[in-house]
Amino acid sequence: MSMTPSEAYAAKRPFAPKEKLEEIAAAVPTPFHLYDEAGIRRNMQAVRDAFAWNPGFREYFAVKANPNPALISILHEYGCGCDCSSYTELMIANALGITGPEIMFSSNDTPAADFKLARELGATVNFDDISHIEFFEDVAGPIPETVSCRFNPGGLFQLANGIMDNPGDSKYGMTTDQLFEAFRQLRAKGAKNFGIHAFLASNTVTNDYYPALARILFKLAIDLQKETGAHIAFINLSGGVGIAYKPEQTANDIAKIGEGVHKAFDEILVPAGMDDVAIFTEMGRFMMGPYGCLVTRAIHEKKIYKDYIGVDASAVDLIRPAMYGAYHHVSVVGQPGGPDKCAAPVTDTYDVTGNLCENNDKFAVDRELPHIDMGDLLVVHDSGAHGYSMGYNYNGRLRSAEVLLHEDGSFDVIRRAETPADYFATFSVLPDIYTKLVGASKNLSGIK
Repeated sequence: MSMTPSEAYAAKRPFAPKEKLEEIAAAVPTPFHLYDEAGIRRNMQAVRDAFAWNPGFREYFAVKANPNPALISILHEYGCGCDCSSYTELMIANALGITGPEIMFSSNDTPAADFKLARELGATVNFDDISHIEFFEDVAGPIPETVSCRFNPGGLFQLANGIMDNPGDSKYGMTTDQLFEAFRQLRAKGAKNFGIHAFLASNTVTNDYYPALARILFKLAIDLQKETGAHIAFINLSGGVGIAYKPEQTANDIAKIGEGVHKAFDEILVPAGMDDVAIFTEMGRFMMGPYGCLVTRAIHEKKIYKDYIGVDASAVDLIRPAMYGAYHHVSVVGQPGGPDKCAAPVTDTYDVTGNLCENNDKFAVDRELPHIDMGDLLVVHDSGAHGYSMGYNYNGRLRSAEVLLHEDGSFDVIRRAETPADYFATFSVLPDIYTKLVGASKNLSGIK
């Protein structure tokens, strides 16, 4: 779809109006991540509806995408479980009362303590490698009755519209031969209910990905059950369903995706007498990405060989553009009391930058935008997944607050911004220096 720069800019609007953004920014210093409760709830209900044809369906939210308990608890109201990948993520799930089969533990290069806690919580363990079976027994005890294994078919994964990803270059999962052998070993060690898991492509913006993956895994399930005698209880389509980061992209339709998986289920598993197989998903980006944004303020303009707008956020708050060159749409909201620029025609070309000592610390490069004045609020879209969660502290920069916008227009800070005291808190040498730093930081409240 071809768009003019002005049309492309106006095609994505913030989920909160200008007045609400200004109200929140007056109470919570920028930068901050803002989340849309109404959008999260609508989307979770749509996912549940799309797979309602499968009685055992469950979405396991990928906690790595956004580990804030306030947001996970909203999803859990709709029956959503947690896909955890670490000890700390398991702790978050447990603290929310999410235990047992509501946790899918999908990890790789897994430390002993992580396996042990997963076993204690009754999580369904998704083995990434065949060697992890013996390791699990050694560190966590007997193999549980319900287990899962991660499959990697190798090669390239393609759909009709081209190559989607390269599983053969991925460190995750087992080969076909290893998968069959793992099922035999696990069955011999007492496992009774088996699952198959695969993640073959990331951030797909097509309704065809899940149905195509489902057909691969459904056929594999029939062969595994026939050759190993293992009872296939569930098939986990994992994540990979993406979002429309760019304004010209057409967003995925989860209802059509669910229909496509249903059709494959009826054509492959039902005739094989396997209509009791539950379908699981582990979406993170699709569940939360569009319902979060990074709100920041223009604080400097620099004109040299290019025109740079410096904002008070940085890659500490959203690393995807710096790490991957990923596109995130930027809206200019305007100064308090000034014109709303979200629909204004583009007039200027900017690099929108943060303050880290790295030249890739840019939210946008050569981006055509409305004119930006100092003090304008900017909204960096689609940061709800892999936004705050990938934050770090390079240059001693501190991570921002997270704010939840409720359906009635009220809002709550669901994670406060870091302070210098937080940054210094783990120092364990030179205690006199630590004491001085913490003491000094108490006089710097709110300074980032």
